[in-house]
Amino acid sequence: MEDKYASTLHPLVDYGAGFFLLLVAILTVVGNVAVLATAVKCFSHLKSADLLSVNLAVTDLGMAVSMYPLAIASAWNHAWIGGDPSCLYYALMGFFFGVASMMTLTTMAVIRYLVTSTTTSNRNMIKKKTIYIVIMGIWLYALLWAIFPLVGWGHYGPEPFGISCTIAWAEFQNSVSGFSFILSMFILCTITPATTIITCYTTIAWKLHKAYQEIQNYDKMPNAAKVEKKLTLMAVLVSFGFLASWSPYAIVSFWSMFRSSESIPPYIALLPCLFAKSSTAFNPFIYYMFSKTFRQKVKQLKCCCGWRVHLLQPESSGDNPAVSVIWSARDNIQMSSILKFNNGQSSSMMTQ
Repeated sequence: MEDKYASTLHPLVDYGAGFFLLLVAILTVVGNVAVLATAVKCFSHLKSADLLSVNLAVTDLGMAVSMYPLAIASAWNHAWIGGDPSCLYYALMGFFFGVASMMTLTTMAVIRYLVTSTTTSNRNMIKKKTIYIVIMGIWLYALLWAIFPLVGWGHYGPEPFGISCTIAWAEFQNSVSGFSFILSMFILCTITPATTIITCYTTIAWKLHKAYQEIQNYDKMPNAAKVEKKLTLMAVLVSFGFLASWSPYAIVSFWSMFRSSESIPPYIALLPCLFAKSSTAFNPFIYYMFSKTFRQKVKQLKCCCGWRVHLLQPESSGDNPAVSVIWSARDNIQMSSILKFNNGQSSSMMTQ
């Protein structure tokens, strides 16, 4: 076993990190399997934007299944298991699913912005076929970036505390290749997507605020605006939960780019890494809190304790309205409808 793969943490800290990752893994698998099972059950009713939420669940679940067992075992072993091959695999999977998650969230923000900005007649302009192509592009983009270090542009290596692997941030100063890779990665996979997300949701929030101010004298409109605000808040929490989880890790990584990794105490390097991994467990709970439809569908997934499995039973169109994983057909209200009402037209508010 090479020294670089030996843990620099106290054994009790390693055990604690392992149990924390085990808890995150369980919550991630249970929550995101519920999202995917609900999507399968309601697949014919899914809207275009819902496919991105499903894709996000796939990235979170993929990260938990492909990475966390190895990380947990290494933490409890007090040293990284498998040497260079497993370190390379772990870092590649982390970067691959991380970029896929970031780009999915960015696309969700852009589409949410387009949906709230289009007129009622054009609200279905984003077709499922287009979303499928976009999702394929997201995965190819993530795969491309994950492969770059394998072909010599950038490198993967162990974390300073020894029981995790990631991009070799120290290469920023050590080589021209490492410098150009990390700089390009930060711009194209971190800064630009994060700026896009913040800009889209800030613009949406401002439009909703203005619309709410103009319609609050009408009896029915405030509730409609509140629903739209709730849906936007849910999307914001999903995106900013991811950004907040990964920000401490990005700060520590940025620091290690300009300073030696030895200047960062192992415990300080460990905590942001664990916090970043916890991001995979957040989204299902956000959906559960904000979407009544999602709560109802999860309660129907009675797959344990001898209960009848409802997952593959078809929906009765006569008993159930068209539903989706997150953007409920009964809950989702177009921003364009609110603005249309403000312009003096007398048509009633209709949900999608």
